[in-house]
Amino acid sequence: MSETNPAAAEPVAPHRYTSAMAADIEARWQGFWDADGTYEAPNPTGELSGDPELAAKPKKFIMDMFPYPSGAGLHVGHPLGYIATDVFARHQRMTGHNVLHTLGFDAFGLPAEQYAVQTGTHPRASTEANMENMKVQLRRLGLGHDKRRSFATIDPDYYKWTQWIFVQIFNSWYDKDADRARPIDTLVAQFESGQRATPDGRPWSELSAAERADVVGTYRLAYASDAPVNWAPGLGTVLANEEVTADGRSERGNFPVFKAKLRQWNMRITAYADRLIDDLEALDWPEAIKLQQRNWIGRSEGARVDFEVGDAGTITVFTTRQDTLFGATYMVLAPEHELVGAIVPDAWPEGTHEVWTGGHATPAQAVDAYRKQAASKSDVERQAEAKDKTGVFTGAFATNPVSGEPVPVFIADYVLMGYGTGAIMAVPAHDSRDFAFARAFELPMRCVVEPSDDRGTDPSAWDDAFSSYDAKLVNSTGADISLDGLGVAEAKERITGWLADRGIGEGTVNFRLRDWLFSRQRYWGEPFPIVYDEDGTAHALPESMLPLELPEVDDYSPRTFDPDDADTQPETPLSRNAQWVDVELDLGQGEGVKRYRRETNTMPNWAGSCWYELRYLDPHNDQKLVDPAVEQYWMGPREGQPHGGVDLYVGGAEHAVLHLLYARFWSKVLFDLGHISSAEPFHKLYNQGMIQAFVYRDSRGIAVPAAEVEERDGGYWYEGEKVSRVLGKMGKSLKNAVTPDEIFAEYGADTLRLYEMAMGPLDVSRPWDTRAVVGQYRLLQRLWRNVVDEATGEVTVVDAEPDEETLRALHKAIDGVGQDMAALRFNTAIAKVTELNNHLTKTGGPLARSVAEPLVLLIAPLAPHIAEELWRRLGHPESVVHQDFPVADPAYVVDETVTCVVQVKGKVKARLEVSPSITDGELEALALGDAGVVAALGGAGIRKVIVRAPKLVNIVPA
Repeated sequence: MSETNPAAAEPVAPHRYTSAMAADIEARWQGFWDADGTYEAPNPTGELSGDPELAAKPKKFIMDMFPYPSGAGLHVGHPLGYIATDVFARHQRMTGHNVLHTLGFDAFGLPAEQYAVQTGTHPRASTEANMENMKVQLRRLGLGHDKRRSFATIDPDYYKWTQWIFVQIFNSWYDKDADRARPIDTLVAQFESGQRATPDGRPWSELSAAERADVVGTYRLAYASDAPVNWAPGLGTVLANEEVTADGRSERGNFPVFKAKLRQWNMRITAYADRLIDDLEALDWPEAIKLQQRNWIGRSEGARVDFEVGDAGTITVFTTRQDTLFGATYMVLAPEHELVGAIVPDAWPEGTHEVWTGGHATPAQAVDAYRKQAASKSDVERQAEAKDKTGVFTGAFATNPVSGEPVPVFIADYVLMGYGTGAIMAVPAHDSRDFAFARAFELPMRCVVEPSDDRGTDPSAWDDAFSSYDAKLVNSTGADISLDGLGVAEAKERITGWLADRGIGEGTVNFRLRDWLFSRQRYWGEPFPIVYDEDGTAHALPESMLPLELPEVDDYSPRTFDPDDADTQPETPLSRNAQWVDVELDLGQGEGVKRYRRETNTMPNWAGSCWYELRYLDPHNDQKLVDPAVEQYWMGPREGQPHGGVDLYVGGAEHAVLHLLYARFWSKVLFDLGHISSAEPFHKLYNQGMIQAFVYRDSRGIAVPAAEVEERDGGYWYEGEKVSRVLGKMGKSLKNAVTPDEIFAEYGADTLRLYEMAMGPLDVSRPWDTRAVVGQYRLLQRLWRNVVDEATGEVTVVDAEPDEETLRALHKAIDGVGQDMAALRFNTAIAKVTELNNHLTKTGGPLARSVAEPLVLLIAPLAPHIAEELWRRLGHPESVVHQDFPVADPAYVVDETVTCVVQVKGKVKARLEVSPSITDGELEALALGDAGVVAALGGAGIRKVIVRAPKLVNIVPA
């Protein structure tokens, strides 16, 4: 809604703090900071090593989550976190820290590519234009960034090292015995020496080069494989699980997503599953984020069990209830399971139930039809608790290893390849989903866990399954093992040992986490530093050939298809540039120049943000990823931070299982390989809330421009029509975005900074109200008037001693603001500054210098431009940025007296002004001697005196 700046109607004194003056002050000081290098943070080599005083300072590395350079620019909701980290960084500088705070751009991304497809504009051109626009807006906020350290992920000098890291991951494997990643050469050495056997037992020397490459590829941390992926024909690309919405559509573009089998690059993040969970304990992160990561990784303990399927092979299941193995009466495979095709017979076995066939003449027809049906559903849809269970019999039977009984094998969409082995043993009597499936398909059920209620042990009479971890096993005796009468824990242990002794199972830990799909069929991303020889073997490019830059192409779009056609195959823009794809290279492997074919997928947009904290440390190093001494100084382990990492990382909670999990994985690989000393990228994580705005909709539900809505007659009106109002996100599409430029013009950047910090606790979402911004503008005007004469422009402070009341107000503010700043409680810090400034305004007369200067220093982190101006006018030639933050005098922080309430029979009879340090005995004596208390007692004896010094005395008469 439109609102006129109330200050515009006021008569303007020649030296009043106005929006015009704010603009002038802010532009001058931003220019000064840039020219002076005010925010440049020295590294421990070079400039810092020659300055003992600077080297002795504690360090603080403060980061914001990477912004993406949107064409729409910033609205006022975007800078919330940036302002907060800037305030915190400024306070840390003033409390003696060497602060590293900078900002770059996460500039690869699908929006620029989609814009290129629509307009023919190269993604780099539009992205760089967007970055320049955002830089102007961010600079206008007065953010104290070390601009020498800024970069964009699209800079070849940056993504050279993204590609280099990929090569390190590609050339590594996870050594379970050492519990860390090691160079792939150490694995090859084990095969060569015979320490590690090859899959088929042949000596390593007898394997061909292609066979060796295949064996090593099964160990690499970065590997290509044919695997089920999320295929979005409407985007022409595959997506990671995290990029698919709960309703099975692409997060970007809202296209249908299908399951398809394609050859893609993957990161073996599952090798780090245990460490990714365990190391969360030492991180200072919100518990909600830790819980999301734990749940996403999904560690569960159970057993692997093998079921033979005749001559077709073995179905391996993972179960957390191996104690119920005697109750497994059928099996279910995910429709995508690799054994499905191998076990399907030509015809239905004799006696097959009609309900099992789905109405198809042969098992192959039934399986094919069902697979197509399942491919059209998202994982969430497949797992939803639906009334009707679907599936189809494969025509095959497996053998229950404990009972020897044949059990039919089905495929059903409620079993996913993304968890366990993609196969389950179904125990319908004790699992609700299996129970419903068994009822639908008329499958047998056997009770093997004794119910604790009166339902009996015949599942056919039950309404639902019975599940318990505190019950006895029944009906669980075989030829050479019995679990009857055992509790669940004891039964699990016995059956697990039995399986292991026979080589048909073992105790194991399973994870929900799947390997990270790392390929995208797009143009605008980092090219893979991978080429393929004539045998199809992948080879990494040597460092001397990095960066591998993107070629020019005529068409930026991946080939897109009918969004509903799941049977299509990707075609990437890079694959159409034959001159770039087919090359002759000498990879330095002693084989001379050979013909190769380049990888034509690109990396996902997450790649560049997996390691950007390291580039901030050493952005111009063209010889190493990062200087070890620099990384150790800024991010190395230290007391309270056993895994190292960034001291404060601020951003949205929406990245809990995307960027944050991926970045942790990359850090751990680099740590294992000895490239960095920090095993975790971010020690402290803080999630800021969201700035919301009212959305106004007409009768059709269409958003209308919020700035043109009128409030009258108790409702909201747009062009004569009444509209509805709800609180929601701020954004261009909702027509309720307020740009920072509007607030800069009306009030100045310092006012915007103050308002965003004053709106409420940083971690809570809050509604934007343009009308309320003026409150912080007036605070700055009152602050200005307390130091500068509006008529003459002269500083009005005096060299006089303030009164004791003012000293107490000042030092309480210093103490409170300092604590609030350190704890990111900026809203309460502003309230304390406001309270102090109001006290000084009411006192009247010129301020004492000993009060005015601390006042300016208190507000400097929050409103740096006006603070710089006032500090200079107060006679200081140096910047306020590196001044010491005021220190409170404890004598003035403690109240001189406090009020003690004295009660007799629970009723207040006196109020005493006493010292805060008064003892219980002293306070009791004072209370009993008070005239009002004596009168209330009326000569009665005293049974008990309860003293809570210094604020309460309760007297109980006899």
